[in-house]
Amino acid sequence: MKAQSIFKQPILFVLFCIAIWLPVSAYAGDIPTLSFSLGDSEDPDAWFTGLKIIAMMTILTLAPSILVMMTSFTRILIVFAFLRQAMGTQQSPPNQILVGLALFLTLFIMMPVWEKIDSNALTPYLNEEITQSVAVDRAIEPLSAFMIKQTREDDLILFLDAAKLEKPAEATDIPLHVLIPSFVISELRTAFEIGFLIYLPFVILDMVVASVLMSMGMMMLPPVMISLPLKIILFVLVDGWHLITANLLASFKM
Repeated sequence: MKAQSIFKQPILFVLFCIAIWLPVSAYAGDIPTLSFSLGDSEDPDAWFTGLKIIAMMTILTLAPSILVMMTSFTRILIVFAFLRQAMGTQQSPPNQILVGLALFLTLFIMMPVWEKIDSNALTPYLNEEITQSVAVDRAIEPLSAFMIKQTREDDLILFLDAAKLEKPAEATDIPLHVLIPSFVISELRTAFEIGFLIYLPFVILDMVVASVLMSMGMMMLPPVMISLPLKIILFVLVDGWHLITANLLASFKM
């Protein structure tokens, strides 16, 4: 009876076949294996190449943090989160949609920076025209210029004073360990300012609906049942996604 119930359910049947196939294929040597090891070598270049591979793997693990903290992703995602809360639509749009839209907008905004990094650093390094250290310095320059353009001076002074550093003569001389937290704080402030402006018309609409219901004596009716469809209709009529995206792009001074 148990065997018959397994074969009647497709998912269980597939899992059952995989469980049988994996040991057999492993015994037959069909599954390739991947190993990484550092052995004895008298060539220093071999050790250096292995260390570079380890360093690149470490950078890949930090890539999500770099994407969030050093690009426009933070501001965009926070603004979208404020928008969803202001409309009161709970999980619509879902988190996957908001994160995906924020990611593609980030790629669009950061594309000029990526192009400069590719032309000035990545391509010459792959063509063995410059060294690795020079490539890293050239790659940091356009990214730092983008962050400096979006960072408030007060936030930079805060971290310069905390690090006991003097204000540099040129903005490009600001070290990264000062620039990155300053940029993140500035992004949070800007995102909250935009979020407040988004919240304001929806709060006013909620207050109007609540006042009208109270004046009509319909105190048992939740105001959200009336205000939610009105918010959605208003957002669609004013082409809300277009307005928010346009203002987000304008906030980055594109």
